[in-house]
Amino acid sequence: MSTKENNILISPSIIAADLTTIGEQARTFDAGIVSLLHLDVMDGNFVPNLTFGPGFIGSLKKHTAIPLDVHLMIEKPERSIGEYLEIKPWVVTIHYESTRFPARILQQIRKAGVGAGIAINPATPVESIFDLLPYADMALVMSVDPGFYGQAFMEPAIGRIRKLAAHIRSVPGLSVRIQVDGGIGPDNIARVVEAGADIIVAGNAAFKGGDVNKNVRELRARAGV
Repeated sequence: MSTKENNILISPSIIAADLTTIGEQARTFDAGIVSLLHLDVMDGNFVPNLTFGPGFIGSLKKHTAIPLDVHLMIEKPERSIGEYLEIKPWVVTIHYESTRFPARILQQIRKAGVGAGIAINPATPVESIFDLLPYADMALVMSVDPGFYGQAFMEPAIGRIRKLAAHIRSVPGLSVRIQVDGGIGPDNIARVVEAGADIIVAGNAAFKGGDVNKNVRELRARAGV
């Protein structure tokens, strides 16, 4: 699990974009600035809203060389995980709350040569995923409730990030990146990074005004990277 960059990665969330033209937009993104593209897959079951599936993601991949960051907000991901692994994204993240078999799915993702991510909702104790981290390459701390675009950042996430980062540091040989998703922008990205996150999902903060490269460059500056 690697990219050209070795510090803070910024992953613009395309849910904040015009999805009817995202392929054309993606061709304009500077891979030297935009680290990843975050894709929220919502099934109308695990979360109330619906977005897109593997067909859409596979088509988008043809328009960009930027690695894809696939976030499955779906119930029972074991039923369709194979379709997403065939696309060979940079990472596929499942939710701890969405399945009874998280360790098995994380191992399946890794076996496919894809980064394995495990996400937790704000109401889930961060300790719940400690035993799963040896099977994961990335842990995603949701700083809003999943499934609803445009929510405000939930301040308790800072403490949760710190706790997760401290645990990862305390386990010899454990190497897991921390991603944070929800309500992150220029005014709070520095605090999120200082707490221990190194992959930042940005929705409106990345797509506002239409100049994603400029917006992500500003986020990097605010984060001090």
